[in-house]
Amino acid sequence: MSLDGWRSPVVGVLGGLGPAATVTFLEQLVRFTDAACDQEHLDAIVLQHSSTPDRTDAILHPNTADDPAPVLVADATRLEAAGADFWVLPCNTAHHFVQAVTHAVDIPGVSIVQATAQAAVEHAEGGPIAVFATAGTVEAGVYADEIARQGGVCLPVPPAIQDGITRIIYEQVKANQPVDVALLNRCVARMLSAGASVIVFGCTELSVVYEQLGLDNRPELVDSLRCLTYATIVRAGRKVRA
Repeated sequence: MSLDGWRSPVVGVLGGLGPAATVTFLEQLVRFTDAACDQEHLDAIVLQHSSTPDRTDAILHPNTADDPAPVLVADATRLEAAGADFWVLPCNTAHHFVQAVTHAVDIPGVSIVQATAQAAVEHAEGGPIAVFATAGTVEAGVYADEIARQGGVCLPVPPAIQDGITRIIYEQVKANQPVDVALLNRCVARMLSAGASVIVFGCTELSVVYEQLGLDNRPELVDSLRCLTYATIVRAGRKVRA
C-alpha cells in the first residue's frame, strides 16, 4: 500500500507492550531525531495494542497461558498492509516471539535486544554485564544469547535482586503505581558491588523509570528503549540529535 504524502521510510510500531513504554519510545523518537520542524520528523504508524497477552506468562507457562505470537503476527501484518517500511517492537520480552513475526511479513524489523546488547558490550569493555529484565526475558535467555554472540559476558542476577526488579516492573510501573526508587538503587548498587561493569535496563518498564529519573547521566546503565530509539532513527536514514 502506498502512503501518498508520507515520507519514506515509514516506521511501524508494535506498541502497547506496555503502554507507557510505547509512549516513552515515541517521545524519545521526537526528542532525539535531528529535526528543525514538524516535517523533518519520522512518519510512523503506531498500533497501541495493550490487550496483547502477557509475554512473560506465555514464556513461563506455555501450556496454560495465551500465546502472544499470533497477535504480534497479525499486528505486524496490519502495519505492512498499511504501508510501514520496517517495524519496531518496544518490548524486550516479546523478542522471544519475533521469529514468528519475521517469517510472516516481508518488511524488516529493528531488534531492541541486538541494539542494546551491542551498546552494552561496547560500554563494558570486556567486563561483566548484568541484565535487569522480566523473569520471562531471563528464562528465554534472549539477552544472554545475544550478549555472548557479540563477545560479551553476562553476570547472572541473584534471585533476591530479580524479585525486586520484578516487583518494580509489575507491581509498580505496569500497575501505574509509584516506583520504589530506593529499591531500584539498591539493586543497581548490589550488582555493581558483585562485579558488574554495566547494567542493562532490559525491560521497557524500567526504561520508563530511566527516563523519568533522568538516569542517562549514569554511564554504567544502558537503557534498552534508548538504544532502540537511536537504532530506529539510524535505520530510517536520519541523524540522532546530540
